[in-house]
Amino acid sequence: MKFINIFAIAVALAMDAFAVSIATGINLKKVSFRQMFRLSWHFGLFQAMMPVIGWFAGASIRSYIERFDHWISFGLLTFVGIHMIKGAFEHDHHKRPKKDQTRGWTLVMLSVATSLDALAVGFSISLLNVSIWTPALIIGIVAGLFSIAGLHMGERIGSAGRLSLYAETIGGVVLIAIGLNILYEHGAFTAFLN
Repeated sequence: MKFINIFAIAVALAMDAFAVSIATGINLKKVSFRQMFRLSWHFGLFQAMMPVIGWFAGASIRSYIERFDHWISFGLLTFVGIHMIKGAFEHDHHKRPKKDQTRGWTLVMLSVATSLDALAVGFSISLLNVSIWTPALIIGIVAGLFSIAGLHMGERIGSAGRLSLYAETIGGVVLIAIGLNILYEHGAFTAFLN
């Protein structure tokens, strides 16, 4: 498999992680080095692990997982998004500590939700009879770098004047929109559109 093809796949897979990182940066407004490291490490790690898991699983279970992987991603992203929107409208909003999406189960849920597509890539690579290690490494590194860039972009947006008042709501809506886009890309709305 050519490097340019692997890199193109890696960039395509990193788009969800990039968008979620922007939403997280908007929500946090000020991103520490530890938060940046945690998010980029987890997003990169999960993006690298999923193709490996898919490659080892091979085509034998592909049809079972493809039926619902996009629904899992949608559910996880929507759960976190609704939590962010709800937090934006709670009383004493400025007095309560801000929820850090770079910690705990929220981080794990976002990592899984943004990397499930990489599982299918691993399946596909196994069908080509190509080693998975180099593609997985490139996919993980690209996802980590895109996550860092997204966090910085979101931090700038979230700390900008009046927009910061609506940052959590915007971040939550973005996460839900990403989930809906994943459903759309997997054809979940074709029955409604026809």
